[in-house]
Amino acid sequence: MAFSTSPIRPRMLIDGELVEASDGKTFSVYNPATREVSGEVPEATADDTNRAVAAAKAAFPAWSALGPAKRAVYLKKLAALIREHRDEIAKLDAVAMGMPVSTHFFAESAAGQYDHYAEAWPHIQGQASVNTPGHVTMTLRQPFGVVALIIPWNVPVHFFASKSAPALITGNTIVLKTSEKAPLAVARIAKLVKEAGFPPGVFNVLSGHGIPSGQILSRHMDVRALSFTGSSRTGKLIQEEAARTNLKKVILELGGKSPAIIFDDANLEKAVAQTRWSMQFNSGQVCMANSRIYVQSTIAEKFVEQFKVSYSSSVKSGNPLDKETNHGPQADELQYKHVLSYINSAKDSGATLALGGSGKLETSNGYFIEPTIFLNTPEEAKITKEEVFGPVVIINTFETEKEAITKANDTEFGLYASVFTKDISRAMRVVQALESGYVGINTTSPNTAYDLPFGGYKGSGQGREGALCSMDNFLEVKSVIMALEEE
Repeated sequence: MAFSTSPIRPRMLIDGELVEASDGKTFSVYNPATREVSGEVPEATADDTNRAVAAAKAAFPAWSALGPAKRAVYLKKLAALIREHRDEIAKLDAVAMGMPVSTHFFAESAAGQYDHYAEAWPHIQGQASVNTPGHVTMTLRQPFGVVALIIPWNVPVHFFASKSAPALITGNTIVLKTSEKAPLAVARIAKLVKEAGFPPGVFNVLSGHGIPSGQILSRHMDVRALSFTGSSRTGKLIQEEAARTNLKKVILELGGKSPAIIFDDANLEKAVAQTRWSMQFNSGQVCMANSRIYVQSTIAEKFVEQFKVSYSSSVKSGNPLDKETNHGPQADELQYKHVLSYINSAKDSGATLALGGSGKLETSNGYFIEPTIFLNTPEEAKITKEEVFGPVVIINTFETEKEAITKANDTEFGLYASVFTKDISRAMRVVQALESGYVGINTTSPNTAYDLPFGGYKGSGQGREGALCSMDNFLEVKSVIMALEEE
């Protein structure tokens, strides 16, 4: 189909119907590459949010009783529809948050998520035992009921699928809230949910800001589990709201300040290419981007020169709808100003600017920021400690293995880390010492394995997600003991 550049007016999905906000209010979404309005999106009210939860609660008994094999049919239909509309979905993300269509593979991966969980349901298993004399014992795995899913703006299509698919196949009904920064692509998928024929109330999709809809979902007494991916600040607020109300289960995948450690025996060309791509992908708007690189001093000069050349020469900024573009803008004005504030703070800290360091709003009319490198950045500097979420990397040096580990761990985040070395013993020592939920050896983010758990240490969250463990997030465990009659 032809792609329209006129403002899009999507709808929310509540109780099987595509609807406006109950009060008719909308908010504008702007194309960050042009600053033109790309959509007018419903702002979910408190009434809308409560109605979505009520619809999910009403739909739960029949959906959970349906059986996973029959639930899987709906997931398979949705997967096929997403693949059919993958190009349109990519373009909608491009005009909402600036991700280039050339690097957008998330419609295909989302379809893969629905296909996977449609076939993974036989792993929903309890256990049985005769270890207690005179009894048979067992465990049952049962759905929570209504589950709330709050997804981020940086890769919305991925999280739409990776959270909803395991929640649905395990028998839960869901209310999913999209981010106000990137609601267009997932709103299109909401239409596909209706087309796939999901029963009314099973799959509800809201759009809007954190207040009121996100806050209400966090507080709601009928929501029994909530999965959130986003900032650490918001994650803490959600946890607090859940604790003050019904102690709903909360799964959090939060921010990162991921270190990459490059030893002097590493494959330098590979280390440069991979750490550079980690920062370039999605314009640095990735929670696991290796925004801190620690290079052994003996190879630091050579590494920095190669990294500068690679970073500057590989970036092709421009309209994210153009297939030649591989570097889009920051998601919106707020993110643009946020990243520039960290660049300015780094300059004030005494760090050495080696590349970039400026925004390109005046020359491009979009929220583009140059790929930026800082050297010799103080370890106590704000930019070293806090998540920037932009194409800004610091490269510092170390002398010894112990020093590298100490610097890498000196953060409240612990989502992803990586180490580059040919010494396998050293690699495993470092892996064990790093305070991170995910560690790459001779590879770095965004590279992950489909069948590994993903989640963070410390302030980067709680719980794990992934192909082999996400279903567990949405299943309660019930213990059953049955006494046997004596003969």
